[in-house]
Amino acid sequence: MTTSLADVASSDAALRAFLHGLPGVDRVGADQRAAMLGTRSIKTTAKAQAIDLAISMVDLTTLEGADTAGKVRAICAKAVRPGGGAPSVAAVCVYPDLVAVAAEALAGTPIKIASVATAFPSGRSTLDVKVAETERAVADGAHEIDMVIDRGAFLSGRYKKVYDEITAVKAACGDAHLKVILETGELATYDNVRRASWLAMLAGADFIKTSTGKVSPAATPPVTLIMLEAVRDFRSTTGRQVGVKPAGGIRTTKDAIKNLVLVNETAGDDWLTPEWFRLGASSLLNDLLMQREKLATGRYAGPDYFTLD
Repeated sequence: MTTSLADVASSDAALRAFLHGLPGVDRVGADQRAAMLGTRSIKTTAKAQAIDLAISMVDLTTLEGADTAGKVRAICAKAVRPGGGAPSVAAVCVYPDLVAVAAEALAGTPIKIASVATAFPSGRSTLDVKVAETERAVADGAHEIDMVIDRGAFLSGRYKKVYDEITAVKAACGDAHLKVILETGELATYDNVRRASWLAMLAGADFIKTSTGKVSPAATPPVTLIMLEAVRDFRSTTGRQVGVKPAGGIRTTKDAIKNLVLVNETAGDDWLTPEWFRLGASSLLNDLLMQREKLATGRYAGPDYFTLD
């Protein structure tokens, strides 16, 4: 483990100097590389394997104000047995007050329970409220906390405040993993995406996540590319591996496979597992299942063949 980052978080000035000293992102280059990788074609057996891998990486998500215990139970059942012999998904992601419902429904399965504690999606609350919400979600059975950063603090250069909130929530997680949501659609520049990625990792994030899914644009390929470069470079610098979770707007099998190509070509094989890469989505699973059925039988099953999420 390198010691060169030991004093980076000692003050706002030190954090600012480090984050603004990171190499700038070539916006044109990032856009072009992401577009080029998005044209890669995967066929037949490789496509079938990619679809099953993508299914195993899905964080099946319901984050609506109208969510009910019944809806969460139904999604949990689908997470365990998506249909057609497909593998289980990686996790089910719900609001904190529904964690206990998911925990009961998923008891005895390997599927993780993720919860969006910390005043999701705005992040506009006091730290004690964010910590209390995190502790309650973990006590109710959450294995993973998807925390949203205070974008107002980040964009106004109060990096230490963001860092301290992440470290406090990380401590409140206990044994649970912490996914830090950057809300990249509000960060304005690719340079800010890189800086926020490094800030979250320095503060102890186990995963960095693009978006809440409530702001557009969400998980664009160039943004995911930049975050994958960040985790690759962070491991090279510190020896610690951090996962990536694009979320929001990933709806089709084509979208999912593009993300797998980005992972393989940018971070490498080490990230091509559900342990280190997730796809946050609500409607993606159905399309993956339909494409899987098409490969197996030669014909499409209608969208009503699978349960609606």
